[in-house]
Amino acid sequence: QVQLVESGGGLVQAGGSLRLSCAASGRTFNNYAMGWFRQAPGKEREFVATMSGSGGTTYYADSVKGRFTISRDNAKNTVYLQMNSLKPEETAVYYCAARTRYGFPTSRYEYDYWGQGTQVTVSS
Repeated sequence: QVQLVESGGGLVQAGGSLRLSCAASGRTFNNYAMGWFRQAPGKEREFVATMSGSGGTTYYADSVKGRFTISRDNAKNTVYLQMNSLKPEETAVYYCAARTRYGFPTSRYEYDYWGQGTQVTVSS
């Protein structure tokens, strides 16, 4: 069983930055691919970014490339999402997710554990 706890959400003006954190339980964190997803009201949960267990490979949604950066500290069992140049349409609940099997997919259906989410609100 893996428990994930996100933090770092809040209210920010358009163009601003936030850094989300996701702390994970488990002794084999470096084996887990970690992903970030977001869900706006009335919309499907969508992929934002993912990173392999070693941190050597990352993928981003086209909409966030160049502005968001996923990173991880395996010594702290924590994954981060640095978000810069935020836009009002990126207001959503942001979730981290862990995949305990091989691979680091972009589909939310391929992840095994989820955090409770953290609210990000971008004002115009």
